Amino acid sequence: MLIGEVARRSGVSARMLRHYESIGLVRPTGRTGAGYREYSADDIRRIFHIESLRSLGLTLHDVGRALDDPGFAPEQLVDDLVRRTRERIETQTALLTRLQRIGAARPAGWEDVLQTVALLRALGSKSTGARQRAALTTAREGSVPVAALAEAVLDEPDPGVAGALRWALARAGGEAVAPLARGLGAPDPQVRVRAVRSLAEIPDDRATALLRDTLADPDTVVREYAALALGERGAAEAVDTLIDMIVEARSDADAADALSALARDPALAERIATGLVDRLRLARGAAVPSVRRRLTQALADIPGDTATRALAELAEDGDRVVASTAAYVLTVRAARWRVRGGGLPTALTARRP
Repeated sequence: MLIGEVARRSGVSARMLRHYESIGLVRPTGRTGAGYREYSADDIRRIFHIESLRSLGLTLHDVGRALDDPGFAPEQLVDDLVRRTRERIETQTALLTRLQRIGAARPAGWEDVLQTVALLRALGSKSTGARQRAALTTAREGSVPVAALAEAVLDEPDPGVAGALRWALARAGGEAVAPLARGLGAPDPQVRVRAVRSLAEIPDDRATALLRDTLADPDTVVREYAALALGERGAAEAVDTLIDMIVEARSDADAADALSALARDPALAERIATGLVDRLRLARGAAVPSVRRRLTQALADIPGDTATRALAELAEDGDRVVASTAAYVLTVRAARWRVRGGGLPTALTARRP
C-alpha cells in the first residue's frame, strides 16, 4: 500500500509517516519500481499501535521503546503518565478557576483584567505582607470575585491576613455565604474554623443557619466558635455549648459574655440560669472549686429569681472565693432593686443586711 492510501486509511498524515520513517519508528517494507514507499500489512499494524500508544500521552521515544524493547516494562511508564496527567489537570483546573474569577469580576477592559490578575497573584503570594495588602485592597475596591477571597481565607494560616480577608468578605455580605459554606465540609478542622469565623462576621440569615448546623461539628473548637457567634445573634441553640465552655474553661469569659447577652430575653434567662445551676449541682465538692467559681461568675450576669436563689446558696459555699463572689453579686443586685423602688426578692430578703 502506498503512502497516500496508508495516510487516508490510518488518519496519519503523509508528512507524519515520513517523520516516523526518519526517526526509525516505521520503515516501509519495500519500494515500488518507481521508488515509492510501499507499506505491508505489518507496517500498517505498527502504525495503528503507534497511534494507540500516543493517545495515552507517550512520547515517540517511549513508543519506540515499548514496541521494540522486549524487556520494556510498562508499569513505571504508566505510573509516570498518570502523575503527569494529574499535574496537567491541576494546572488546567487552576487556570480555569482563575479565568472564571476574572470573568465574574466583569472587567470593563484589559486594565481591569490585569488588575484582577495582579490581585489574585498577590493573594497567593508567599509573602504575608503581600497577601495582607491584597486583602485590604480588595476590601476597598471590591475588584476580586468573592469566591477568590473565600478560598484565600479558608487557606490562610496567618491571623493578621485572615482578619483582613474576613473584613473584606464581611463587606461583600450575603454573596460570601455560599463559597464559605463549602469550607464547613472540609476534612481539616482548621479550615472549618476559618469558615465559621468568617461566617460569624456576616450578618445574614443564611450564615446564621449554617452556624446553627455547625453546633453539631465533631471538632470542639469549631463548635465553640459557632456558639459564640450565635450567642451574639441571640440564638438559643448556643446555650448548652456556651455552658460547656464555662465548665471546661475554654474561652469561658467570652462564653459568659455571650450568655449574658442571650439572657436579655427573659425566657432564655431562665433557661440559662437553670442550665448553670444544674452544672453547679454536678460540680459540688471540694475537688472542683474552680468549676463552681466560673459558674458563679457566669450567674452574676444572669437576671431572674433562679439565678438569685442559686447565688444565695453559693454565698454559703465552702470555697471562700465562690462564697465571696456570690455574696458580692447579691449585694449589687439588692442595691439595684432598691434603686428601682421594688420589694426585694425572697432570696435577697433572706440575706438583707
